[in-house]
This record gives sequence, C-alpha cells and structure tokens, in this order.
Amino acid sequence: MKGIPITEELYGYIVEMFAPEDDLLKRLPAEAEAKGIPQIHIAPEQGKFLQILMGATGATKVLEVGALFGYSTIWMARALPPGGKLITIELNSLHAQTTRENVARAGLADRVEVREGDARTILPQLVSEAPFDLAFIDAEKAEYLDYVDAALALVRKGGVIVGDNASAQGLAWNPAPPEDARDFVLAIRAFNRRMATEPRLLSLLVPIGDGMCVGIVR
Repeated sequence: MKGIPITEELYGYIVEMFAPEDDLLKRLPAEAEAKGIPQIHIAPEQGKFLQILMGATGATKVLEVGALFGYSTIWMARALPPGGKLITIELNSLHAQTTRENVARAGLADRVEVREGDARTILPQLVSEAPFDLAFIDAEKAEYLDYVDAALALVRKGGVIVGDNASAQGLAWNPAPPEDARDFVLAIRAFNRRMATEPRLLSLLVPIGDGMCVGIVR
C-alpha cells in the first residue's frame, strides 16, 4: 500500500491549516440537521480542493448538481471572481430553499442561482448557457452516468468534471458489495468506470473525503 495513512491527528492538522471553516460554515450542518436534512455534505478539505480546481482552471462559471443545504455551494461560490456565476440544481424543495437562505447569509446571492427540479430535465436546458468551467456532481448516485453525459455537453475543453463519493465509503473496489450497499456501490463503480474510460476525459479518483473522481475535459 502506497502513501501515508491519514490519522485523526493528521486529518485535524490538514483541515486546521488548509481548510478552516468560518463561523457560518461551522453552523450550517447542525442547522440543517435540525430541519431534517441529512448530513451527507462534503468535508472542508473537499471544499478547499474544489476551490483549488477552480483557481487552476480560471473558473468563472460553475455548475453543481445537488446542493443539499448549500455547504459545497458556498465553498465554490467564494472562489468565483467578481462577475462569476454558479448554478446549482436541487430536487428537494426544502433543500433548495435552505440553500438559497444560506447563500444569502454568506453574501453570495449575486453569484449563485438555485434551480429547483430534476437535474435530468434541467441539465439539457443549460446548453444555451454553456460553456461551464467546472461541474460538480453530488446527487442521486443511480443517475451519475446521466449527469456525466450532460456535463460533457456543457463543460468546455480544459474544464473539469468532479463527482463525489467515488470511493463509495471504501467499497468501490468490490464488485460484490454487501447487499445493503449494493445499489450505491454498483452505481459508483459504473460512474468510475465511465470517468476512467471516457476518451474525452483525463481522470483520476482522488482519495479525499469519500473520494472525488476528477476528469479534465480534453
């Protein structure tokens, strides 16, 4: 096995040094949980990683599939330059409204637009607003392949497509996962295979958080 194991102490050091949360970001998860919103948002270091990808590609227009309560939305919107734009798609009405409220609290309402509805319907409608510089996918895992197809039509060459949960809670390697995780793991395996073999992408599964599969559009 290559690399250094990430101990709890080392992880804490990484987050404290490179991805500290401000007071708002620290409060959002507990507030969302009080509303019944699941705690399945990205980790702070993943938010910082998305910011780095945006900076490296000079991103000014970003697409997000799956807002939840706006945690990742805020991380990315904060990395946009003046005049930048982020469109986030969210199916759940409570999640969408909570994201709008949290984005406004972060002072980012001028650069974030929340579009409520099924991403499979909304994504094809965004062709007239393309190209996007980065697409972040973190929604229904069974639909990840549909999202990749749509993103390939929307993200420019040299842009980036990122999918969360690519490690499938450490089970992505397993072609015969436990029954209670079967659908989730097999959906992620199909997504990873597509990202790895799609000739229009140069991709890698980065072991950060629950894994982020990153593909540069060629």
